[in-house]
Amino acid sequence: MPEFYHLYNQIEIMELIKEFFEKLSDIQALVAWAGYIGLFIIVFAETGLLIGFFLPGDSLLFTAGLFAAQGLFNIFELNVLLIIAAVTGDAVGYYIGKKGGHALYSRQDSRFFKRKYLIMTKEFYEKYGNFTIVAARWMPFARTFAPVVAGIAEMPYTKFFTYNVVGGTTWVLSMTLAGYFLGQTFPWVTKNLELVIVIILFLSVLPGVIKYLQVRYGKKQ
Repeated sequence: MPEFYHLYNQIEIMELIKEFFEKLSDIQALVAWAGYIGLFIIVFAETGLLIGFFLPGDSLLFTAGLFAAQGLFNIFELNVLLIIAAVTGDAVGYYIGKKGGHALYSRQDSRFFKRKYLIMTKEFYEKYGNFTIVAARWMPFARTFAPVVAGIAEMPYTKFFTYNVVGGTTWVLSMTLAGYFLGQTFPWVTKNLELVIVIILFLSVLPGVIKYLQVRYGKKQ
């Protein structure tokens, strides 16, 4: 009997994972399906686990705030929960980097790990220093690898913790409250959410595009 329950739990977990990936392309469905606990796990995974770089952080938070304006979530409880997820996620990423992050520079690419994003984040860290922990929050891919790079660079944890809390708090609040207040003030945002998400994604990747153009233009000089 215990073996049966163990097998049943494994099947149930696999079904949840399958359903998660099916909804990943539809942010509204994903947020509604995930609920508080699911959103916590997603934000934690994106900021604390190397496999979370593909998760839709900015658009996810914005949509959660928008749904809070519609009464699906309590905006205060939502923000407290997601700030904790963001801060603890970065703390785990820092620990991963400090304990064995150097080996990641030579690790081969896989479906859930892209070495180029780690290298790009490292270059950003070398240029902007500790502030990277804050700025990377609004940059897809970089927010996953920034705490790892800080751990590899042996940034003092007390200093990292300060930047982590500031970055995690401002990132979550800026995105959820934007969705919350825009949803309350402009009802058309809900009807045109896909367009708004495209704009958010564009603004999120813009710093990376600018960095790429700067490097490419600099090489021609």
